[in-house]
Amino acid sequence: MLRTGLYVPLITPFTATGELATAALEELAHAALTGGATGLVALGTTGEAAALTPEEHDTVIDICANACGEHGAPLIAGAGTNTTAASIEQVAALDPRVTAALTVVPYYTRPSEAGVVEHFRLLAAASPVPLIVYNIPYRTGRTLSAETLGRIARIPDIAGFKHSTGGIDETTLAFLADLPDNTSVLAGDDLFTAPLLALGATGAILASANIVARPYADLIAAWRGGHVERARRLGNRLVPLTRALFAEPNPTVVKAVLAAQGRIPSPHVRLPLLPARPESTAAALTYVDQLALGPLDRS
Repeated sequence: MLRTGLYVPLITPFTATGELATAALEELAHAALTGGATGLVALGTTGEAAALTPEEHDTVIDICANACGEHGAPLIAGAGTNTTAASIEQVAALDPRVTAALTVVPYYTRPSEAGVVEHFRLLAAASPVPLIVYNIPYRTGRTLSAETLGRIARIPDIAGFKHSTGGIDETTLAFLADLPDNTSVLAGDDLFTAPLLALGATGAILASANIVARPYADLIAAWRGGHVERARRLGNRLVPLTRALFAEPNPTVVKAVLAAQGRIPSPHVRLPLLPARPESTAAALTYVDQLALGPLDRS
């Protein structure tokens, strides 16, 4: 079920005074799924999961699970921390409607690569659902070799990876060249989605798709279908918007654009994030408007 497609890591909308905006979240979930997404990701980095209360976590999961249930779509939920015991507790407590858990490489403590492998071996064995390993070394401080990524990929119940290395590096090339057949790699850096798909990634988890899901879904379908020239045109056309949406820490610009469009009640983010600057929001809105002026190439 997680082999291919676009998964939208939903933002968590707040009111102007900082409360969870549940109606807006529900609308965003349905809009993503009717707009081209294969499934949703709840409680990811884009959803400011670390800034939510346990009660808010439960509410977000419930809203997203209900939406996915109505559309027959998979729900990936963020779970896991930088200790193995706490990560096992989190995945064991997942809502039964969750399809897979997005579990980050242990951060801050910087364990050895062997320790990371053992972490995921124990976590996968304890989890009631398959795991998607979130490999994002510029956030975790733990770089993994292609050999280590391959060892993790061969652990039973590891369904795949959200691969976010900040570029197309030598490790990425080696990892994708020797990927097990039953393992999915989902692009996690919005700007590098197209080249990662060209190398064999099967889908993507993209914050930019909170704004417009269909073009990113079409980009994935084009690469997966072997329509190279069309995929290149689509990817190139999406670059300016993607860059604009990440001009400031994610998801600040995404939320500002959604608020400007009237899709969420406010651009509020929780500290230590600060709201996007007006000029960043204006630039992103310009590219959204340009994208809407003419249909994306569907030839």
